[in-house]
Amino acid sequence: MTGLSKVNIEPNQPLTSGTEGVKGDNGDRRRWFAVKLPAFGALAKIFYSMADQGLAVGGGFLANILLARTQTKEDYGIFALTYSAFSFLLGLYYAAILEPCTVYGAGRYRERFSEYVHLILRTNRILCFLLTAVLLLSCLLLSWICPQLMSGAAWGLALAAGIMLSAYLIRRLFYVQRQPALAAATSLAFFVFLSGELWLLKTIHRIDSFAVLISLALGWVVPWVIFGRQLRSGRGTRTFIECEPDYWKHHWNYSKWVLATAFVFQFTQQGYYWLVGIFLSAREVANLRAMYLLVGPVEQVFIALSLLMVPALARHYAAKDMRKLFALWKKYAMGVLVVSAVYALGTRLAGQSIVHILYEGKYDGLGRYLFALTFVPLILWLGTTISHALNAMEKPKFQFWAYVCSGTCTFAVGIPLVIRLGLWGAVYGMLVSGTSYTLALAFSFAVSFFRLPTEVKRMGLGSHAGVDAHV
Repeated sequence: MTGLSKVNIEPNQPLTSGTEGVKGDNGDRRRWFAVKLPAFGALAKIFYSMADQGLAVGGGFLANILLARTQTKEDYGIFALTYSAFSFLLGLYYAAILEPCTVYGAGRYRERFSEYVHLILRTNRILCFLLTAVLLLSCLLLSWICPQLMSGAAWGLALAAGIMLSAYLIRRLFYVQRQPALAAATSLAFFVFLSGELWLLKTIHRIDSFAVLISLALGWVVPWVIFGRQLRSGRGTRTFIECEPDYWKHHWNYSKWVLATAFVFQFTQQGYYWLVGIFLSAREVANLRAMYLLVGPVEQVFIALSLLMVPALARHYAAKDMRKLFALWKKYAMGVLVVSAVYALGTRLAGQSIVHILYEGKYDGLGRYLFALTFVPLILWLGTTISHALNAMEKPKFQFWAYVCSGTCTFAVGIPLVIRLGLWGAVYGMLVSGTSYTLALAFSFAVSFFRLPTEVKRMGLGSHAGVDAHV
């Protein structure tokens, strides 16, 4: 920002930093301009975050559309099931690395951020190397024991998973550094490079699950090399662990709940792909994946918002400013509600046409499922805004129990629905599981924190002792 945007202007305070001496109506206009610049800066960050998510997920969306058009429904269904395994790994990675890094990097360790990033990147290299080795070994064993279960998608996932996970970390660290523009630039480079790869594969008629997964991984390598050096990573005179010898204890105390959550989370959405695969067919998995893929854009808007909101919520909590934390959460939840309503209306009006155009008529007749599926992210993300506020307060256990409720509904309600109603049963089951998740979080939030703002204000809002006594 410019010096003008940094001015803290009070109602009766003269303007400074280039605005002194401006009188009358012109002075009022300059004063208004000075006040509004920080809001523009916030909007710019939202724009960069949206662009980052749109480009990063847009590459995957493009690859999925290409596969859905060119592969049989059975082959695309196998790819969808394989990719659900990557979603499971991403959930574990999110718990082990991304979530603690976001909360701690933006919160309690922000003063030692460079040393902290150095530790996280080194840990990530070790973790991804081990993951690749385990996945390749698993593929070799399955090829020997049950070759009929192996596919090109499985081999592609084994080789690509570590690189694809690391891309999430690099972009997340840019957000913690408050540099969403760098995350957007990284995703732009990925999208351009991946588009070239996919065009080449289509030209030589080599579109298949293995080639697409390898292309997704290679698409992140060049951006990583170009922009990775922009991370504020380095070692001081003392390593981070020397300065914070109890770090891994704190990390585990936080991430153990998120890790447990990552396991039960799969039963909320990804579990329905498995249920459809078990009780119906790979063809129906392809149908469900093709429709839910079109719900992805609205989810990416919410993810883009979360990448800005979670660090901000964590900073408010670290500063013991609960009033700002609750005010920001309310705006976050309202934004989710408005975006979901607009997107649902859009799919209601144009859903059938969109399905026909994107899939060239291959999935015509399934557009009616799309409108119902648009309510899944609305329900889930209203609850997720609550969980993000709780996670920023370093209380992730509430999200775990909410996902336990949701996973229980998947087995108790989802399985009978899928068996009885087929694909519609999976859609209804997703809605039921998502509703139970959000209601559980709302109940926990209300019971634990509903009275907090009033009590803290009565004891002196901003008082560390007052806040600590109640959080």
